[in-house]
Amino acid sequence: MPPELRWREWMLRVEAVIFAAAEPVGRETLARVVGKDCSIDLLIDDLQEELRDRPYEIVFVAGGCQHRTRSRFAGSIRASQASTRSAAPALSDFEAMVLMAIAYFQPITRGDLSKIFGKEVSRDTIAALRNANFLASGPRSPTPGAPYTYETTKHFLTAFGMQTLRDLPDIEALEDAGLLSRNGVARELDTAEEPEREEDG
Repeated sequence: MPPELRWREWMLRVEAVIFAAAEPVGRETLARVVGKDCSIDLLIDDLQEELRDRPYEIVFVAGGCQHRTRSRFAGSIRASQASTRSAAPALSDFEAMVLMAIAYFQPITRGDLSKIFGKEVSRDTIAALRNANFLASGPRSPTPGAPYTYETTKHFLTAFGMQTLRDLPDIEALEDAGLLSRNGVARELDTAEEPEREEDG
């Protein structure tokens, strides 16, 4: 097969694998499709260029490549009310704030989260974030009682379009922009109260 046709075939194979995959596809996986001597990065560059005028693109998230609809079409997709493959679960304001704290301070215990927020972070809140596949158990804390810690998952990176946790906005930059105050988290809870749970019996 002539080199240009072989390259085109490799592009199609790589795009097919990325399109069909439920999770971001790593370079090692793609190399199994086209051979380890092929430059995956150059193939992806050519695919991204080819998709430049399409409503979807190939992006790097969570250590791999994934097909994503371009953000400017999000409103149209929402307006259509069509069921989508990657519909992320809706989080309450409080759940989102707890997830943000875990992302920045992981591994972290539920007790430490409660200290940050000045009130108990319930097991239900942690369960909701785990059920959304945003959290996993981390190592046991070296503190008395060895409580569980929590860490974010690869799905968390995927859902928020990040390659690694280094892509989180810098805390100091958020503070400088007035978007976050480490000392003001508890005050924010006035408008983001954790839902009350009905007592048993």
